[in-house]
Amino acid sequence: MPSSSTETSRRRPPATRGTVLTIAAVVLLIGYSADQFTKYLVVTHMQLGEVIWVLPPFLKWYSIRNPGAAFSMGEGYTWIFTVFMAIVAVGVLVMLPRVRSRLWGLALGGLLTGTLGNLTDRLFQPPGAGSGHVVDFVSVGNFAIFNIADSFIVCSVIGIVALLWFGVQMDGSRGEKAKEETAKDSAHDAEATPEPGKDAA
Repeated sequence: MPSSSTETSRRRPPATRGTVLTIAAVVLLIGYSADQFTKYLVVTHMQLGEVIWVLPPFLKWYSIRNPGAAFSMGEGYTWIFTVFMAIVAVGVLVMLPRVRSRLWGLALGGLLTGTLGNLTDRLFQPPGAGSGHVVDFVSVGNFAIFNIADSFIVCSVIGIVALLWFGVQMDGSRGEKAKEETAKDSAHDAEATPEPGKDAA
């Protein structure tokens, strides 16, 4: 009986489509607004190449324009990244209505947020539509210069890898790895529970 109740408490019913879409929409609204607002402040209040120290010597705002991918990778192939980000955004939008996992809704909502944030720059920032340079400004130590959208992309990809690793499926079920862990826990509980008629000596 104890092991059965424990196993039941560990399992959560799959989320409804409305719940998943709400989670993704909230992440998108907050993240996209923060990304675009901070970029607007950088474009309108900082000169290109200007540095403003926030927490010296670790954190500063450094206004640059990035023609490449996240963290300035792949410069010189701007239009390819524009097409790729558009494909990713469409793919996430197609998948989200089928997802029944809250964690997957959170991860995909974050990925959509970061993708749309930088895609907006590609479409509307100079030098032109589809070839626009992304506004980057967060500089931490000797690390690459990035923005809020980049952070959402990286954190979401890490989250997706973790979900796959722990066997969390998009439909809310658990994969083989999670089943193995549950089986081990159940076996451990069974060993710890004395058989009827025997003293727990």
